[in-house]
Amino acid sequence: MSETMNLEFEQRSGHAVSRYGSAFVVAIERPEKANALDLDTCYAMSETFDEFAQDDSCIVGILLGHGRHFCAGMDLGLVSPGERVVLPETGFGGLTARWLDKPMIAAVHGAVFGGGLELALACDLIVADATARFCLPEPRIGQAALAGGLERLPQRIGQARALDMILASREISAELAEAWGLVTRLCSDNQALSIAISLSGEISHSAPLSLKASKTVVRAHEYNLHSGIKQQQIDVMLDSQDGLEGAQAFKEKRLPVWSGR
Repeated sequence: MSETMNLEFEQRSGHAVSRYGSAFVVAIERPEKANALDLDTCYAMSETFDEFAQDDSCIVGILLGHGRHFCAGMDLGLVSPGERVVLPETGFGGLTARWLDKPMIAAVHGAVFGGGLELALACDLIVADATARFCLPEPRIGQAALAGGLERLPQRIGQARALDMILASREISAELAEAWGLVTRLCSDNQALSIAISLSGEISHSAPLSLKASKTVVRAHEYNLHSGIKQQQIDVMLDSQDGLEGAQAFKEKRLPVWSGR
């Protein structure tokens, strides 16, 4: 379970917000669903990150999950088979398709799956406790990690390792994630938030405009992350019989039967 360091959180739709010095802290608050997000939470979080972007007193953002897990992705129990989910323009959780020039830290534990891993990848630094597990399991239900995971994961850990995770839906430990360069700092159980807060303090000693310029140069290759996606292949997948079958099998708690169509 993630610690809260006695922070006072303002409750919002599916998440909560706090401030600690110059850190803007966003906590996903759907523990009964392993912090899987519904659409209402995605749109509400988008507004929250708008607030962070516009608040000059907040230098660093921290994203975490309350409960046993960071985030298990989209709440597929609320998605009908064959339904296309319309996310906010800023992406999953209001973050994955957003260009944010302020530093972002993900403080993760437990399941960091699917869209949860994509949220972490949208952050600049990932602090993980020893319970964290990372996976992009979308192909197992006839989908793909289209919220930036397919682009960002190879950039972080290399193409071969990323394809191993993506194609085999491979789950990796926090220790292996650190060895592969996905995790910035590894800590003991229940310490991810405190380490992230400490790291945000270190970052905040630097000039805000220097931080923004440095991040922009390092991550400039992501400007066109979503405009360059091969939309035709994506449409084929989303409209396929297998896409419908994957969603139906998930709801019925059975193994899908793939047709390749």
